[in-house]
This record gives sequence, C-alpha cells and structure tokens, in this order.
Amino acid sequence: ATLFLCSDEASYITGAELHVDGGHCAV
Repeated sequence: ATLFLCSDEASYITGAELHVDGGHCAV
C-alpha cells in the first residue's frame, strides 16, 4: 500500500490520508 501511495498514481491523495498509512510518504 505504501508503494502505491508513493506512486504518482496516488498523487491526488491528501497528506492526511498518507499520514493514516503511517506517514512513510508524508514527510
């Protein structure tokens, strides 16, 4: 899931949603 969130395909996802995934992509 993390790799998907980091991909450009999920670029529309908000920082809040990324944080829910663990914040691996949300710096």
